[in-house]
Amino acid sequence: MSKLIAFNKPMGVLSQFTDRGGGDTRATLSDFIDMPGVYPAGRLDRDSEGLLLLTDDGRLQARIADPRHKMAKTYLAQVERIPDDDALAALKAGVTLKDGPTRPATIRRVDPPGWLWPRTPPVRARKSVPDCWLEITICEGRNRQVRRMTAHVGHPTLRLVRLSVGDWTLGDLAPGEWRALRV
Repeated sequence: MSKLIAFNKPMGVLSQFTDRGGGDTRATLSDFIDMPGVYPAGRLDRDSEGLLLLTDDGRLQARIADPRHKMAKTYLAQVERIPDDDALAALKAGVTLKDGPTRPATIRRVDPPGWLWPRTPPVRARKSVPDCWLEITICEGRNRQVRRMTAHVGHPTLRLVRLSVGDWTLGDLAPGEWRALRV
């Protein structure tokens, strides 16, 4: 029976079990997960938060992480300024980044999530520059893709939280917590 776990990766944690970077010791998955034999199915950048799936099943790992399978990933993104309809339409249609065009995305403005835990360190607030929350669903997973997409249309991402991958959701997991899932 395959193992699959959902982990709410906190900000600042690497999506790997060891820190190969040298220098300062950075937090890794091994600081939170004590289950031998599981590995991340995909990744989240060190400065992103939310759902990270881990499994001991190579086929399942490939199905989750490989862009050819077009598994939907949904994020909450706090962006700088308020995107207008043209910026949202560009994201929906797909934008052309340095590594090529993105697939179309599902995107909508949402109210600030009252349920969301505070980030450490907090997002820098600027009185003269408003921010906005977007819910973004993509079906690929290039390096820092959501951040690059929002920056491309003039709205840099300030905070990024992954809510779901395919049918698996973050649910009520607190940052640093994990739970076993059914495969």
